[in-house]
Amino acid sequence: MIYFDNSATTKPYSEVIESFIKVSTVYFGNPSSLHGLGVQSEKLLSAARKQIAELLKVKSSEIYFTSGGTEGNNLAIKGAAFSHDNRGKHIITTAIEHPSVEDACHSLTKQGYEITYLPVNEYGQIALADLKHALREDTILVSVMHVNNEVGSIQPIVEIGKLLREYPQVLFHVDNVQGAGKISLSLRDANVDLCTISGHKVHGLKGTGILYIRDGVRIDPLFHGGNQETKIRSGTENVAGIVALSKAFRISMNNQLLYHDKLQQINKYLYKGLQEMDGVLVNSPEEGAPHILNFSVPGLKSEVLLHALEADGIYVSTTSACSSKKRTVSKTVDAMFHNQARSESVIRISTTYSNEMEEAEKVLAAIQKIVANLEKIMRVAK
Repeated sequence: MIYFDNSATTKPYSEVIESFIKVSTVYFGNPSSLHGLGVQSEKLLSAARKQIAELLKVKSSEIYFTSGGTEGNNLAIKGAAFSHDNRGKHIITTAIEHPSVEDACHSLTKQGYEITYLPVNEYGQIALADLKHALREDTILVSVMHVNNEVGSIQPIVEIGKLLREYPQVLFHVDNVQGAGKISLSLRDANVDLCTISGHKVHGLKGTGILYIRDGVRIDPLFHGGNQETKIRSGTENVAGIVALSKAFRISMNNQLLYHDKLQQINKYLYKGLQEMDGVLVNSPEEGAPHILNFSVPGLKSEVLLHALEADGIYVSTTSACSSKKRTVSKTVDAMFHNQARSESVIRISTTYSNEMEEAEKVLAAIQKIVANLEKIMRVAK
């Protein structure tokens, strides 16, 4: 089996599973309880919060635990909107955000908010001039993803943050679900106010996540009923999952230092091979993220190619995992190239640090063989 669908989810590290089992069975107390078991759990929770803060080079008080990327994005966007609606109801985002950002913004329009969606170029990036032009007196939030989940384009987060320093009343949210552990980002240098990270994208467990909220930033909670996470995110903390998340994030950040070049070499090899293949169009920018590569075979349905690869023991995806069962058209590729045939036939390859060049060679050979065979069948059918 060759697993090249790591942007959908990653396999948890064995150390992560071991941590989860140990905390679940030995330190199972409620961290809000006053007895010894509760105190032990609270210490583990605090230690995990401190470790993640150190990895992100922020304060422990700025780390909040969530159930993952979708909750983190909704909490950041809706929480900021509800908390600052007395000042304005205008939000700026991009045309290629993850559904959890896009749909959260869309839901706010029903409550009188206005959303500006910035276009992207063929490299999947917004123009700073477009952002500056879109800013208004009633703008309260700018939400821009760091790394696009479908094509791996990288947004100029540091430059956006620098621009927004001139607009101190505007909050800056970054969806860093696909960038964390793969592309370095200093939250301080980029002037980020809110940042979302998901555990199962960094070899942690599903149902765990982080929301960074810069000290001094005010957002409204979405859940009510408890004092957990300083009332920003009520609900008994998933201590075992959080401890596992802190371990996964630490290992992934270390792997980024050790194996980033290997990941990039694999990506470049695949990029060049696909670019030279007849009938194949590469959608990802050449200087994009080192772990995501998106391509199209116009005329072939994504699902046909996906299942043909699966028959060879190769696992990839079409659009993002959150969209693939609903539709086959990639909104990101459509926004980049405005070509329906291209956006209907996308395949996403996403690697991680444990993948090897030998796997990439087998995948490339399989794609070439399958595309040639399918095109031959289509010509006969015509």
